[in-house]
Amino acid sequence: MRTALLVDDSKTILMSLSEVLKRAGYTVQTAGDGEDAMAQINAGAKPSVIITDLNMPKMNGIELIRAARKAPAIRFTPILMLTTESEESKRAEARQAGATGWLVKPVQPADLLRVLDQVIPKT
Repeated sequence: MRTALLVDDSKTILMSLSEVLKRAGYTVQTAGDGEDAMAQINAGAKPSVIITDLNMPKMNGIELIRAARKAPAIRFTPILMLTTESEESKRAEARQAGATGWLVKPVQPADLLRVLDQVIPKT
């Protein structure tokens, strides 16, 4: 079963993305910021994909990507940045940190699912 870890400080985004992913057959875990996400990962969570916002309190998306890439259990897990930011310098920073891809909010459900099909290894 595919599991997605959604990381965003917006409860509205978490709820709407959770619904899209659940309807597509995903198990969904949520975190309100990067620290919460890393706590779940450190406690043994092994999502098939991580979808994170960029701008969050405590630990932002880029900091989360850097930390996740150091965690052996999820080092190669696809990580998508989903944000309102479209600045090329931010994209480059995310890629350098280890992001697999970048999506701009608001993302259409079909577009999100198409990208997930491309980045999650088939089992």
